[in-house]
Amino acid sequence: MQYDEKWAFVGKKEKHCDPDDPADHRQGDHWDHVGFDPEHRLVLSVVPGKRTAENVQHLVDDVKQRMEGRLPNLITTDEYPAYETAILEAYGEEVVPPRSGRPGRPKNSYKVPPQNLKYATVHKTREKGRVVKIDFRVIFGTVAAVMAALKRSQVSKAINTAFVERHNGTDRNRNARKARKTYCFSKDWDVHQAMTYFTMYSYNFCWVVRTLREQVDDHQWRQRTPAMAAGLTDHVWPLAEWLRYPSVQRS
Repeated sequence: MQYDEKWAFVGKKEKHCDPDDPADHRQGDHWDHVGFDPEHRLVLSVVPGKRTAENVQHLVDDVKQRMEGRLPNLITTDEYPAYETAILEAYGEEVVPPRSGRPGRPKNSYKVPPQNLKYATVHKTREKGRVVKIDFRVIFGTVAAVMAALKRSQVSKAINTAFVERHNGTDRNRNARKARKTYCFSKDWDVHQAMTYFTMYSYNFCWVVRTLREQVDDHQWRQRTPAMAAGLTDHVWPLAEWLRYPSVQRS
């Protein structure tokens, strides 16, 4: 699992926003907090909005719910400190200190990472705006456990956030509102968020990813979407099928 945030803006740049003007609270910087599965190139969750610890927690909690509580094989992020807090809050095991029998208020409970939780951050060293070196730091788990997780990976042998960053570029290409320098930026906060959900989740079912193709025989390849690779469907969905699919399933 890789987490990252992608910047865009709504209405006007953040430097032109007045923090004392309520009308500007839904203007300026707007971030996509993304949970991405590198093996299947699948967007598990996106939380659009301001870059806050609350939105990071919402993202991690949503990914955990969608995975039915299962621990990812390995979690990687950049060095944004909100992720460490959110991951521990979502997956941590609560410890209640025993009563000491002495007067005074008992110690508060706290959370510790479970034994199988493996989380590492990526540190990039830049010179003149270019990345010249990439290091990593293990936050939860051990270096040996993280290296063992990498050996089981089918897509990468190094700790990185390259897959979610590559998807950031794909989404900018699919959604002109998020190009870095554009006249097409969103003017309305709600429309921007709606378009974020539209492009992010339709990508899973409707967007063929070249690196996911399967060889059928010596002369033929089967194209696949992230949803196909993850076993969620058996065909490439036309956009019309995705739009008409009911968002709430009733038994």
